[in-house]
Formats: sequence, C-alpha cells, structure tokens
Amino acid sequence: MNAPLSSVLAKLPSSSSDRLREIPYNYTSFSDKEIVIRFLGHDIWDIILELRSERKTGRSAKMLFEVLGDLWVVKRNPYLQDDLLENKKRLNMLLKAMRHRVQSIEDRSFGNMKAAQLTKAARTAIDEFELEFQQVKKLRKKVYSRLKKYTKKHNIQFDGLARVSHVTDATDWRVELPFVVVNPDTELEVASIVKACIKLGEFPDADIATTTSFSFNKTDNCLLKTYSYP
Repeated sequence: MNAPLSSVLAKLPSSSSDRLREIPYNYTSFSDKEIVIRFLGHDIWDIILELRSERKTGRSAKMLFEVLGDLWVVKRNPYLQDDLLENKKRLNMLLKAMRHRVQSIEDRSFGNMKAAQLTKAARTAIDEFELEFQQVKKLRKKVYSRLKKYTKKHNIQFDGLARVSHVTDATDWRVELPFVVVNPDTELEVASIVKACIKLGEFPDADIATTTSFSFNKTDNCLLKTYSYP
C-alpha cells in the first residue's frame, strides 16, 4: 500500500528530488523535505541528500519514508488519532512496525555513521510519537475535569469530527487542529470556561463578546490558540 521509491531518484539532482513525493500518504502541499525536517530536523535532510549522492540509499530510504508516512498520516488525521488512543493494541502494532523498519535500516547500514544518525533520529521521532499519545490522554482528562464544572459534559468535545469542523484559516489547517472544542449552552458559561482555559495554559486574548462556541489548540502539550465563532 506504500508508494514505491522512484527508480530514477538517484539520478536526479537534489533540487529536483526535493519536489518529488516519495513519502506515502502525503496528500498535503508539504514536500518530502518539509516533512523530513518537521520530524527529523534539517541536518537529517542534508544527510539524506549526501547518502543519495553517494548512491548509498535505496531500500533503506524507502523504509525511512514509510516510517515518516505513518507518522505524518496519523499526525494530521484526528480520526486515526482517536482510533489509536482507544485501541492500544493497534497503536503498539504500528509502533512495532515502524521500529522494525528502523532496525532493518540499521542492519543494512554496515556501520555507516551517517546512516546511524538517520536511525537515531527516526527512533527519537517514534518515541516522541508514542509519548504524545500518553500525554494527550492525560491532558484530555485534565481539561475535561476542569471544564465539566462550568458546562455540560457533552459540550466538551475531543472527537475528530468536532476538531475538523472547527479548523480555521487562522492556523495551518494542514497540520494544526483544535485540541478540544467547547460548546457552551449559554453566554453565562463562557467567562468561567475561558478562565479555566487560562489556568490550563497560555490562552491569547480573543474577541469572545458574541461567542457561543470556541476551541483551543494543543501544540507540544501547551494550549496555544483560541478561535471565536459568532
């Protein structure tokens, strides 16, 4: 199901390969380069180009991009996130598959130091991916516990549909989604909910004079942004 690695890739100059889409499941306007940098850093992208110029990538590059594809599709799909949060066995299977690919890359590296840097960065990205699920569970419980004091429980929505429905052009909608969506029943609830959100983390000022629904984002486990919907 993964996209095959182009057989002509190694023959192309780096400026051309930057524009090719080899990372599977990437249906956004992000280039492979941007995704690699997002998960692994600028230095790793440079190493990939160096190995490619030395004709030392191929099957290993394909496996690395498969790992990045798995990370990317989950990161930007709240429905998959919800499924993995609810199904620990499925999450563990995904983690196991990604780590198996990284180990295979290492086994094929024959002590190449640049390849070792790739596998180290990939393992770190997978570990952070796993940790984020644990953190999200804890933060959801914390947010729910705080907000249920001020509005009905069903008004606090973490599900994928609610989050997708409340993405705005105030963010990079390709990758940034609200962490939770709150739908107060009355205006009287809004002030208390906003105060609770302020205590939960950084909460920039927003015009909520006519707000009946709002949401806030989670990035790196911090509450960052709020959006108003008149």
